[in-house]
Amino acid sequence: MKASGKVWLVGAGPGDPGLLTLAGAACLGQAEVVVYDRLVHPRLLEFAPAGAERVYVGKETGGHSLSQDEINVLLVARAREGKRVVRLKGGDPYVFGRGGEEAEALAAAGVPFEVVPGVTSAVAAPAYAGIPVTHRGLASSLAVVTGHEDAAKEGSSIDWAKLATGVDTLVLLMGVANLPDIAEQLMRHGRPPETPAAVIEWGTLPRQRTVSGTLGDIGRRAAEAGVKPPAVTVVGEVARLRETLRWFDNRPLFGKRVLVTRTRRQASALSQALVEAGAEPIELAAIEIEPRADPGAVQGAVDGLRRGTYAWAVFTSANGVEMYFGHLRERGLDARVFGSTRVAAIGPGTAEALADEGIRADVVPEEFVSEGLLRALAEHEPAGRRVLVARAEGARRELIEGLEALGARVDELTLYRAAVPQEPDGEGLRRLRAGEVDIVTFASSSAVRNLVEMLGGDMEALRGPLIACIGPVTARAAEEAGLTVGLVSEEHTIRGLVAELEDYFSRTGNTKP
Repeated sequence: MKASGKVWLVGAGPGDPGLLTLAGAACLGQAEVVVYDRLVHPRLLEFAPAGAERVYVGKETGGHSLSQDEINVLLVARAREGKRVVRLKGGDPYVFGRGGEEAEALAAAGVPFEVVPGVTSAVAAPAYAGIPVTHRGLASSLAVVTGHEDAAKEGSSIDWAKLATGVDTLVLLMGVANLPDIAEQLMRHGRPPETPAAVIEWGTLPRQRTVSGTLGDIGRRAAEAGVKPPAVTVVGEVARLRETLRWFDNRPLFGKRVLVTRTRRQASALSQALVEAGAEPIELAAIEIEPRADPGAVQGAVDGLRRGTYAWAVFTSANGVEMYFGHLRERGLDARVFGSTRVAAIGPGTAEALADEGIRADVVPEEFVSEGLLRALAEHEPAGRRVLVARAEGARRELIEGLEALGARVDELTLYRAAVPQEPDGEGLRRLRAGEVDIVTFASSSAVRNLVEMLGGDMEALRGPLIACIGPVTARAAEEAGLTVGLVSEEHTIRGLVAELEDYFSRTGNTKP
């Protein structure tokens, strides 16, 4: 008989994927099955192994993919198959997450389980809105209450009379529709109408929105603002602190939806920088690295390095570095093959990729384009010397022709092609076409051409967003494709692009809810 599996009831946190606990990430890392809710951030599923089964059991008003009883049966069944099952639940499993019911079902079935607590939105959403749920001199007690129950119904299980004046801070979860009735109950039982209150929609995410008011008018204000679930309501004097302590929605790119078109592997660096600036990155890889190296040419380049034939080896992208060192590893070689050969990198990203392989670039130009690299190399008098240039298929000819004009003997090694992805991210394309993107970023000319091809030549989706490019070469490619470029970063790096975006919106204004 196959050994029984196990279930981990894991709190996914309130939305921001950075709020997943280390224990939760470890559980996901060894999961064979992940059963997840509607409010679980998609990025959290990436912690699970690629081969893990992913089962969506989301619930929302108007329909459930599976009933609670069906979810319980699913957890038991997968565990009895000997699987390691992670039940990934928004917030904390035991704070209005029905985790207790699932634990009871597992216990009754004799299935081993563990509970990994999560950060609850009852505390996190107010914190991200600038509202501490307790504060010296203002609030020494806290109650977390479901707002899902109709406050006006007879026989309510919630004692509104005691809650109204019995605690300093009330946090209501899932109570948008019932907010007017809840406020009425609290005021009827003694809570002053002028008590500060706030409703936080999509707390901890870049789409977070906060509506402030008083207990007497918060229901009307939330309705007028069109607030929808998920939302958290705070009632108490602490809500008054928002204007002083707000931080999350004060960030320079807060709420901006930014399309990231870099390769899937490279997207994370730009996405992280955007998140730190308050934006919501939408990743849509427009480039897929397709190996194009001729084995004979690669071997010739390797042999040339080993013999000390090359005075210089020039790399024009981090992808080129990765591809070339991959070929070295296949041959049992490493950075030592460069010997006395000096190395040039087109920019800091490429130099960093070389450093990761144990090579310190001898030359990194001040201007991170082919022309800048050519000027930097010209100072080292390459005439009569052999130069290896490792790069992408179809790259600009300026560098090669410029080196040859200086008298260098150039061996061009084509390593890869920046191809259109065979399986584009459907959700990213959908959001772009639906007008859900505020900024489109391009880090290379290939990304521009490939995205246009992915859109079937229909440029309409690229008319509304701000087009932001790293460097003039990429900007020129965008303009040649018929796009209006609104921003070109002077520093041709991820850091430079994000800094330019921050400056742009500080000058033009960035609406904060």
